[in-house]
Amino acid sequence: MVSTDVLFEPFRLKGLTLPNRIVMAPMTRSKSPGQIPGDDVAAYYRRRAEGGVGLILTEGTSPEHCSASNDGNVPAFFGEAALAGWANVLKQVKAAGGRIMPQLWHQGVVRHPGTGPYPDAPSMSPSGLARPGKKVAEPMRRQDIDDVISGFAKSAGYAKQLGFDGVEIHGAHGYIIDQYFWEGTNAREDEYGGSLEKRTRFAAEIVDAVRAAVGPEFPVLLRFSQWKQQDFAAKLATDPVELERFLVPLVDAGVDCFHCSTRRFWEPEFPGSDLNLAGWTKKLTGKPTITVGSVSLNEDFITAYRTKGAETSGIDRLLEKLARGEVDLVAVGRALIVNPDWPIKVRSGKFDQLKPYSPEALLALD
Repeated sequence: MVSTDVLFEPFRLKGLTLPNRIVMAPMTRSKSPGQIPGDDVAAYYRRRAEGGVGLILTEGTSPEHCSASNDGNVPAFFGEAALAGWANVLKQVKAAGGRIMPQLWHQGVVRHPGTGPYPDAPSMSPSGLARPGKKVAEPMRRQDIDDVISGFAKSAGYAKQLGFDGVEIHGAHGYIIDQYFWEGTNAREDEYGGSLEKRTRFAAEIVDAVRAAVGPEFPVLLRFSQWKQQDFAAKLATDPVELERFLVPLVDAGVDCFHCSTRRFWEPEFPGSDLNLAGWTKKLTGKPTITVGSVSLNEDFITAYRTKGAETSGIDRLLEKLARGEVDLVAVGRALIVNPDWPIKVRSGKFDQLKPYSPEALLALD
């Protein structure tokens, strides 16, 4: 087996020093009634900090916009009660020596009208398209765009005021920012649609507004993906040239680190190279990247749901990518749900003690 030492080297992101390269991936748990994270949520994150995670990215949280979420049990990152709940989460994680950032997640038109904590709010999307050819809402107006951008910026500002270590913007998986990225859901003919560069403008303006709210030294992460929940085979970029065109406006806007979401981290992104999406993103931008996708499991999350689970697997290929400097950080998802002490077990070589993942693990907030 390849040495795990590289996984436990410190990493510096702006002014933030992480003790190792392990990131807790954001995973929706829907365990915050009334959008308020309680003591059980705080204890859940504290256990991962105690288990040795270098950086916790929280589950997706709603930025300050009424149509952000379809689920009243998904926590908000605005409002006095929700922010008090997050202050408690932060206190617990810090008491365990951890580092934590909220992920801001606006669902866009994936949120069906009439759902969520504010059912009367209209759902947002660039062109009203749930998927190519399926219109379910009206396109966002200029005021709608401004309001969503402002909501992201306000919630990012709350994160800094509370003392969080940074913020991640969810721009992946077919949600609102990705709806602008993807030509399948963005049919706009104004400055927010058309070319690949124009389709990044909405995200770039969000990043710019977030940066203005948090200042130059507060780390700002952006999660993006090629695949969409509406189409697993979708591609924003079909080759490295297109990927660079996509990434440059986001770098210019102020992204400090890219969280490159794939379903299987070991799969090459383009023919002719072993680099995955995070590897290519780092090569093209020089920015730090987080790789993710079935770490220490043998099935991606969609397949795992269909087959009722995933068995543990080795991480040699992951360690090799880190050792070669292709990627900087590694997000672990489902394996951390069933193994809160995943970092401790991996560092001590106790792979045989890692529990396999089962969807039943989602029922409790352990």
